[in-house]
Amino acid sequence: MLATEAALGKPEISTLVRQSRLEPIALSAPVFDAIADAETPPGIAAEIPLPELKRNGRAVYLEGIQDAGNVGAIIRSAAAFGIAAVTLDRQCADPWSAKVLRAGMGGHFAVGIRQVDDLVAAIASTRLICTVVHGGQPLRQANLSGAWAFGAEGAGLSAQMLARAAERVTIPMAGGESLNVAAAAAICLYEAFSRPGGGS
Repeated sequence: MLATEAALGKPEISTLVRQSRLEPIALSAPVFDAIADAETPPGIAAEIPLPELKRNGRAVYLEGIQDAGNVGAIIRSAAAFGIAAVTLDRQCADPWSAKVLRAGMGGHFAVGIRQVDDLVAAIASTRLICTVVHGGQPLRQANLSGAWAFGAEGAGLSAQMLARAAERVTIPMAGGESLNVAAAAAICLYEAFSRPGGGS
């Protein structure tokens, strides 16, 4: 664990250090800033093993989402709305990159995360709900039991993924061409979560 002397003086940081039972290495602010990749680092950093969470429950599949902020935001929403696992293809941003971790705001430690070579094969026999910009069942009227699939903002989901869809869902909008994929995912996951039984 690395920390600046100023950070170690903060009550919330000192509490975290005590709970971790690790001896922090105190660094000057310029040295810490040279190590951290954030523009305004919080003053504390640690190296931890990647968690391997294997949980049963609803899943989300991400295809070709290259923006790290969007991937992290979707992981954050997945954690908030009771999703058990998020599976990404190799064209997605690295789910464990620093930017995705920051955008995920701790969601990585509440859901199982894996990246696979063949996303279609990873779906297996799961009932799949695919989001499409136009022509799908309106979200409020759709059967939302099953796993969700979200694609890149420009291309959307591939034909192979859409071919697996048991349900194609569109979010009705008053205007605009489409929503940001992270915003669309949050809306869809909330709608499923808010139904009796959590949409399962």
